[in-house]
Amino acid sequence: MTKVLAAADIGSNTAHLLVASLGSTGLSRLVNESDWLSLGQIVSQKGHIPVALADHLVRSVTGFRRRSVQQRASGLYLFATEAMRRAENHADVLRRIEVETGLKVDLVSPSVEAELGLLGALFDSDGPSPFLLVEGGGGSVQIALCNGEELECAVSLPLGTGVILDRAGLSEVPDEAHVARAIAIIEERLSSAPAMTGARRMVSSGGVARGFLRALHPDGERLLRLDELEYLARVAQRLPVDRLSDRFRVKARRAATLLPGALVYLAIMRRFGFDQTTISEYGVREGAVLLMSRGRIEPCPL
Repeated sequence: MTKVLAAADIGSNTAHLLVASLGSTGLSRLVNESDWLSLGQIVSQKGHIPVALADHLVRSVTGFRRRSVQQRASGLYLFATEAMRRAENHADVLRRIEVETGLKVDLVSPSVEAELGLLGALFDSDGPSPFLLVEGGGGSVQIALCNGEELECAVSLPLGTGVILDRAGLSEVPDEAHVARAIAIIEERLSSAPAMTGARRMVSSGGVARGFLRALHPDGERLLRLDELEYLARVAQRLPVDRLSDRFRVKARRAATLLPGALVYLAIMRRFGFDQTTISEYGVREGAVLLMSRGRIEPCPL
């Protein structure tokens, strides 16, 4: 039988809701909407979640619950990732969300986040194993060596776009010194990643990677080459956000992540020896829906 299930993640750039039907014919999105929060950059700057941002988050989750009920979802699984993990006051914020919305938030570990991303990416990126999976957001990047549905090795690095924007001091049209600082930060943190040898291909998922597709491949082609990312990084370094937004037809907030995101992915591709990557349209939310359907995740009742 077809099930209607809802999953929402409080990520480091956005809070994002997916309501999907899952049956014998696969997964179909009924609702797929997000609310931009810049949580990763704000937590990197302040160390905590300010009251105004917590207010915004409660409103977002309240809306997610209402949309899930409208679609007659059997339950909603709400989880949070890197930016929430790093916020000094995350326990208070999560408690407030539960009290005011009736939804408990699961603060997932990096390994669980990687597993959810893997299961989601496999919906449209099945192929030879082992493969390297890279899932980038605003607070962190998960890098995993995968064999089918199994994670052989995984690491979470603080290389999210919001973190790089903050730590490198990247502004609109940054000078060469700030770009060099960003690259140095990325390479230093990436140096701690294990070798993960033997991968036959690279798959990328998450909002940062999907932003590359919106900017460079509006036709929907999912294979992205390293030289295309090099081009994107060059252009993003030279144009202000409003012109980037117009040129690549992406929202301004996404346009602001193109430069740090491209620098991170370029460093990863060079480190692991890939000149191209397949970008998945799916990720952690789809993975959560799949695990709910298998009985491995218990959603909150609506």
